[in-house]
Amino acid sequence: MEEKTTVTKQETLQALRNPGEIYVVMSVATRMPFVDCDDETFDDQVFLYYRLDDAKEKAKALAEQRYQVAVAKVEEKQLLGFYTNLYTMGVNCLAVNSGTDMAISVQLNELVRRKTPEELPKGQKLIENPALHLTAMYFMQELRRQNGAEPTRELKELQEELLAHYTEGTFILAIQEDGQVPVLKQKDGSVYQPVFTDAVEFRKFARDKKFRTAAVPAGKIPELLVPEAKGVAINPFGVNVQLKIARPKKIEQ
Repeated sequence: MEEKTTVTKQETLQALRNPGEIYVVMSVATRMPFVDCDDETFDDQVFLYYRLDDAKEKAKALAEQRYQVAVAKVEEKQLLGFYTNLYTMGVNCLAVNSGTDMAISVQLNELVRRKTPEELPKGQKLIENPALHLTAMYFMQELRRQNGAEPTRELKELQEELLAHYTEGTFILAIQEDGQVPVLKQKDGSVYQPVFTDAVEFRKFARDKKFRTAAVPAGKIPELLVPEAKGVAINPFGVNVQLKIARPKKIEQ
């Protein structure tokens, strides 16, 4: 963990709330912030910078490790949503100005506090799968990094972890006004049904279209797949992880 005594935690928190300009290193593979596990603290972190050139230097270093990355500016009006959405991704740490003489790490909960389940309005339940979402981000970053090579042990372990989290999850399904379920057709003609880890990912898909939603445990999803679907696409406008799932066979009478 990179932390310099020249920068205080309080100064950093204040700067993150009113940064003027702030840049994040993005993963091209997931269309999400690039995530990294700190070697010492094991924090799951994203990289934020006050200066564009510093962000580009970090992106260059990651590109040299074969990661597909880019740099994006976070607009002031997007800041609160950006920080809050990190919770749904399973991120717990912000690595600020990593690699510079102003490097410091802060915990996400020091910057933004979320309501606990007990504080939510009566009857309201959050559908979120941060452990799955985080693992999917690591998996897709590494998959694109391998670029078709023989899967590494790390990649296989991430896949196993992802599948384990999936089976334990509850997801948001979209239902059209006519009662039909939207599907996604791939270039090869195969069809996958979209499912979403959380409301943020669902809204990316829905945009201005009107959908009803259903919260469905993973074990029930096969029963709700349309006949032509090979499986599900998790967060198609984000990590876009496609899992092949078999529909239950009908028992002949």
